[in-house]
Amino acid sequence: MNPPLRDVRIVEFEGIGPGPLAGRMLADMGAQVTVIARQQAGAVAERIGGAGQPLRCGKSLRLLDLKDAAGVSEAMALIARADALIEGYRPGVMERLGLGPADCAVRNPKLVYGRMTGWGQSGPLAQAAGHDLNYVALTGLLSLAARKGQVPSAPPTVLGDAVGALGLAFGIACALPEARAGGLGRVVDGAIVDVLAMLGSIAQWARANGQLDGPSPSPFHDSPFYDVYACADGGFVTLGALEPQFYAQLLRKLGLDDVDPAAQYDVRAWPGLKDRLTALFASRSRTHWCEVLEGTDACFAPVLSLAEAAAHPHNVARGIYRVAADGGISVAGAPRFLPLTTE
Repeated sequence: MNPPLRDVRIVEFEGIGPGPLAGRMLADMGAQVTVIARQQAGAVAERIGGAGQPLRCGKSLRLLDLKDAAGVSEAMALIARADALIEGYRPGVMERLGLGPADCAVRNPKLVYGRMTGWGQSGPLAQAAGHDLNYVALTGLLSLAARKGQVPSAPPTVLGDAVGALGLAFGIACALPEARAGGLGRVVDGAIVDVLAMLGSIAQWARANGQLDGPSPSPFHDSPFYDVYACADGGFVTLGALEPQFYAQLLRKLGLDDVDPAAQYDVRAWPGLKDRLTALFASRSRTHWCEVLEGTDACFAPVLSLAEAAAHPHNVARGIYRVAADGGISVAGAPRFLPLTTE
């Protein structure tokens, strides 16, 4: 099938992390993305990513000096022909360059102007520096990565950045139809804290029912059926059997016939059963538990390294990863599009 955004033209002012990822998401959907990049890579990008630039995949590259009037003029010429723009600078930087929304509207009134920041275009923190971990912390979601009295573990740096990228790409895709149908363009304020908070709605729902962030034991932090367990070979496995029917199957698969599945939410029994499961999983290898539980309704998955994930049969069957001869791993675009009918 032809990709859905194949006739959309986007100008991306290259930054680090979420902005380029949003551009990559849109390029994966067929958009023609032109990256305006500096001659010299940024310190963080160079340290984390080295010489490789996987987020430029599917894009065309234009090296411009935006401190030079000729570079700004060339950038504006590209913007005048574009449907959308992505920039990830601090609020005010694009305006000082003469490339802010008002400047661009003069040349292209239908432009969808995507702004990728951590804190947003307004608010007390708008001009402050920050990174992924800070944004997750401010939304309250980082607190959910710790049991009572423990230090929250830092999530992978993809969480806030990837959520922000997804939110910005979604916002641009939402604004494009109206702009292209004859309406005016608009600014998409893609603040990571906004999108993270919105995607945390499920956590807020669980909290409202006393299942998170309260004095009562939480099924997500304290129960034996939603946790990570160590195995005999040093590997780890996960359980997520929240529903009664899945919990009952988990108990059957583990041979715990003396445990009443109807008492799943008896919080008084949770510590003892968690101790039993801890000892049980520690008695055999991760491979053994995959053979027993994987592919069943016990809500199970092994904890895989990035390299192992690329080789897992399910991921291979879906073509999620591509492994190069040098061991480098790239990831296919998502979501996928299939014909509505096979006729």
